[in-house]
Amino acid sequence: MAVKDEYVFPRDHLDNNRINVQHYFWTRMYGYLLHPDIPTTSPTLKIADVGTGTGIWLLDLCDQLPHSVQLDGLDISFQAAPVKERLPPNMALRHWDIRTDPPEELLGVYDVVHIRLFSWVLLADELPAVAGRLFKLLKPGGFLQWTEADFGSRRTVKTSPANKSDATDQLWKLMERDDERIRPKWAPSIPALLRDQGLEDIKADVRDTPPHLLGPVQDCILLSAETIIRSGLFDDAVANKLKHLLAEAVKEARQGTCWEFTRWTVVGKKPAAA
Repeated sequence: MAVKDEYVFPRDHLDNNRINVQHYFWTRMYGYLLHPDIPTTSPTLKIADVGTGTGIWLLDLCDQLPHSVQLDGLDISFQAAPVKERLPPNMALRHWDIRTDPPEELLGVYDVVHIRLFSWVLLADELPAVAGRLFKLLKPGGFLQWTEADFGSRRTVKTSPANKSDATDQLWKLMERDDERIRPKWAPSIPALLRDQGLEDIKADVRDTPPHLLGPVQDCILLSAETIIRSGLFDDAVANKLKHLLAEAVKEARQGTCWEFTRWTVVGKKPAAA
């Protein structure tokens, strides 16, 4: 099937809620917005959030840092972001397509560059160029933090072997069948990717979902599936089949059947002499 849009989600109010709820769970799982190795004591920090979406990560972060810190949300679209009048005074939105070279005025500007959840956006062969562009945004000594789900680790977990999972399994297989963006397996390669770009002191924080959060997280993942189905990515016949499977997967989730993924947060530092 031909790709209809660079972005598999619909950019609407329902998907905005999906982004914000997803942010909540990821923050609960990791317990931090910025990795503990990243120093945040300087009142003049400049931080970029690439693919900022609703801006929720920066909006959360602004409450933890001095208001003198500069927070820039970079994205190709700001349909999901708050209106300018409701942004914190130290937060700005700047247009940048990650598939193009950064604007000259952003080169070497940031102490921290954060990127998260591009697995359903970028293909594996795009990653080296993208990592190189992110590297260019950093000041010497600056930190890059990259967080993704490893969809290659997807497995179905149940509270009981007797739980049904047919619809849950079929839903995912049908969604990923015709679009390679929905079957990415590149998250575990991020440490090597950053190392190849010249970053150092690389650390990977790899986590699974705590058992008590599997149910609510499954609801969020099913919301992701619903928004993708609504986006127009699939033809009518496939979309109708997916809607039926989604309804059945919701019932299976109520009985304790969930998807599980391993998650990666990787941090690297640009050499001070770079």
